[in-house]
Amino acid sequence: MASNKDYYELLGVSKNATDDELKSAFRKLAKKYHPDVNKEPGADEKFKEIGEAYSVLSDPQKRSQYDQFGHDAYKQAASQGGGGGYSYGGFGGGFSGFEGVDLDSILDDLLGGAFGFGGSRRRRNPNAKVKGDDHLANINLTFEEAAFGVEKEIALDLEETCDECSGEGGFEKKTCETCGGAGRVISEQRTMFGVFQTETSCPNCQGKGSTYAKQCSSCRGNGRVIKEKDLIINVPAGVDEHTRLRLSGKGGAAINNGPNGDLYIEFNIKPHPLFTRDGNDIFLEVPITITDAILGNKVEVPTIHGEVEVQIKEGTQSGDILKLKAKGIHDASGNKGDMFLTINVVIPKKIDRKQKKIIEELADTSLDNETVFNNFKKYATKK
Repeated sequence: MASNKDYYELLGVSKNATDDELKSAFRKLAKKYHPDVNKEPGADEKFKEIGEAYSVLSDPQKRSQYDQFGHDAYKQAASQGGGGGYSYGGFGGGFSGFEGVDLDSILDDLLGGAFGFGGSRRRRNPNAKVKGDDHLANINLTFEEAAFGVEKEIALDLEETCDECSGEGGFEKKTCETCGGAGRVISEQRTMFGVFQTETSCPNCQGKGSTYAKQCSSCRGNGRVIKEKDLIINVPAGVDEHTRLRLSGKGGAAINNGPNGDLYIEFNIKPHPLFTRDGNDIFLEVPITITDAILGNKVEVPTIHGEVEVQIKEGTQSGDILKLKAKGIHDASGNKGDMFLTINVVIPKKIDRKQKKIIEELADTSLDNETVFNNFKKYATKK
């Protein structure tokens, strides 16, 4: 069965390879060429070859004989029928006949039982319940919709159970003639060690053990069809673009009566012309006049909850920050954010003569009263 290629070459290792190097090489190749993973022509044969190569080289006694007599001697032994047979039933019967070589353990450790190596209890059952596909949808929201929550209707293409065949995929169910209902088929080849058996999924029924006399024309045997579905999504208050909403069981239909998949919702939030946010907190830049900054005043400030009156203290500077308690976003969990106002004192680009005269009259007194300007004048005078 094995090719003329040297066992060391098959595994891609040197003749001085350690046990760990052999095991690592075998794991890599077994994962690559396993027939349940690799459907390319020749992959099944390659998988058998690397299994045979590893079974010899991983056994110290057989490796010593192989190194002593060479590959051709083993080929000659194979042509003469070899010794007693052994089973390579990696899916059902396990590996046996190689003392000290636990291929079951190696492959099961490699793939975590994903392909059912080493006994029927770990076999992948094609008739098992399979969860439906998860889906992801994006919803566009305004700033206010994200803050307060909203009900949105969306249309999605989702897998639905075929009504025509009730998800069976066909009609007039019968036992598979190829595997007799077992779902597995065994092929045999003679090797230098005897009979080499490989158990694989039945290609006729895909391992299910049964077929249908007539395939469903609606779903083409899949048991599911794609349909456009309208869904009402209740968007909770306080979502932002970092929020991912999970709707359990709202995804694709399952296979073999398993649970439906989940639907995940992500949000695209349109920027607000005035507000920005960080979590539940909202930020706003508030422009005020020079007179408001100097004399103080009450100004109306917009919030997502409506306008509020804010007291501007005398001597307020640009960059000063005022905090409005609980005027931010109130999320669905009951958390209440705050609102932060950044003051921006607006300097007029044009003033009339009267305004200019008043400012000129105040100029000297203003400089005398402000420590920062006094320090500036002293520094400038020294220069």
